[in-house]
Amino acid sequence: MSSKAEILKKIKQIKQNQPGFVTELPSLNVLGSEHFDILQTYKIVLKNIGGDAVEVANYDEIIHYIKNNYSVEKRIISTIPELSEISRLDWTNDDPHSLQNVELTIVKAHFGVAENSALWVTDDLLGQRISPFIAQYLAIIVHKKDLVPTMHQAYDRIANQEYGFGSFIAGPSKTADIEQSLVLGAHGARGLIVFLLD
Repeated sequence: MSSKAEILKKIKQIKQNQPGFVTELPSLNVLGSEHFDILQTYKIVLKNIGGDAVEVANYDEIIHYIKNNYSVEKRIISTIPELSEISRLDWTNDDPHSLQNVELTIVKAHFGVAENSALWVTDDLLGQRISPFIAQYLAIIVHKKDLVPTMHQAYDRIANQEYGFGSFIAGPSKTADIEQSLVLGAHGARGLIVFLLD
């Protein structure tokens, strides 16, 4: 008997020896039913992974914060019309290589996840897919009402969405590969600030 025939014979024997009943999958409804302060958890987790959270009431407060904490003489880009006073909005059709000197990118997120401080962004919010990853610093705006407790709820929210590109972004880029010491900004934005908008 050839080795191929022998393998097929063993596979048939395995199938014949399978039990005749099917075990039901466990219900996942209990996931995400934990109760905790979503906003506070989000801020603590973000801080623990190297990001900063700033609660703001409106876009004017965001503009004020950026003027006081970033150099507005350097290149700042955004996809948000309300921030045109401090950022360029006409860059989305530029060659992605021309974004190499961006100091700060400011974008919106669809929602955030408290358990890991991840923010869900898609290409319709980013302008260009590269924009949050190529800038020196990244600012993301999310409404407080759009924070969900866990990734379980996050995946429920995006399950039926259509998008060309989507990503969860959590904190500045980081690596601990080099001599087991944590390095922030190793392969992307060196810092992340999340504006939590009322």
